[in-house]
Amino acid sequence: MKIGLFGGSFDPVHLGHLLVAQAAIEELGLDKLFFIPAAQSPFKTETKIAPAEIRLQLLRLALAGKTNCEIDEQEIRRGGVSYTVDTLRDYANKFPGTELFYLIGADNVAKLNEWREPAELARLAEFVVIPRPGETAADFPAPFRGRWLKGFPLAVSSREIRARVKAGSTIENLMPPFVAEAIHAAKLYI
Repeated sequence: MKIGLFGGSFDPVHLGHLLVAQAAIEELGLDKLFFIPAAQSPFKTETKIAPAEIRLQLLRLALAGKTNCEIDEQEIRRGGVSYTVDTLRDYANKFPGTELFYLIGADNVAKLNEWREPAELARLAEFVVIPRPGETAADFPAPFRGRWLKGFPLAVSSREIRARVKAGSTIENLMPPFVAEAIHAAKLYI
């Protein structure tokens, strides 16, 4: 069995996330891809994020009907700073013998050895890099193993979407319509 893990703040989820998920499922032959929203990223401790229940609601809307994707709330339930190694250990215990693939942004490749317990991370999963337009493939630092998705690179970010909402610009074509409607209805990011 092959399982993909896609961690992040998803603040908010957008089409770039969904395209990455589709590329990972297809290119890696995944049986299931879990979206794992973080309670708090260790690299963004100064960043204020939308409440967990709202980010989960937006993810549910975005993933409705996608049978090969699920949401795993374990990092939110744990609370505090979310560490990937804790989540990977949980999956290794729940699914022994399963190939685990952890999706990361290209900007994280050079910093993998700064993550908590890097040797354990490298042992537990193969890391898969999400391409962004214009980025060149970097080598993984030892002891990590991984690959780059060919994917559907899309130059959109959650940060950009939050800024567009605050500026009163449209976000409708950057995410599923129900997600955009929920953001507007909840008056998020203004």
